[in-house]
Amino acid sequence: MSKPNYEQLGEKALAAQNPPAYSEKEAYAEPDPLKQPPGPAPQAGYGAVPAPQAGYGAMPYYGPPGAGSNLGPVLQPPQAVYVTPVQPTNEPDYLIYSIFTMLCCCLPLGIAALVYSIQTREANFAGNAASAKRNSRMARLFGHIALGIGLGCLVIYIIIVVVVSTTAAYLPPQKP
Repeated sequence: MSKPNYEQLGEKALAAQNPPAYSEKEAYAEPDPLKQPPGPAPQAGYGAVPAPQAGYGAMPYYGPPGAGSNLGPVLQPPQAVYVTPVQPTNEPDYLIYSIFTMLCCCLPLGIAALVYSIQTREANFAGNAASAKRNSRMARLFGHIALGIGLGCLVIYIIIVVVVSTTAAYLPPQKP
């Protein structure tokens, strides 16, 4: 692509390609925060900053940046916050039972029972009775299932050992 010949272009084309110089005046000046803004006073209503209330323990309120006019700090009375302690619940967590079934009976179901036991402890501490009861029942259920599978496997193992040992005792000795 070749460069345009500026000698052949007219003055209008040159003016369109070259923007005008910027003004020396600043487009935006930061207002003085201590000076009252010009214009009428802001009306009370939706989104208005509440009127200042002087009193014991009044705290300045600055509001979100860019919201409303620049009136400076507005004094707000302190607000009382009441914290009610949470009453812990007392659902059984079956933690020892879960650890026993995890180590001695059925590892996957024991892990699930352990997870629900820990969740029961957390819900008990937080005072969430519904969650604590649900997690307690699930921990007990998984613990019972793991114990049942572990005892079932133990019984099957004993039966196999007894059958193999009795059949080996009744076999005639083999000659070399």
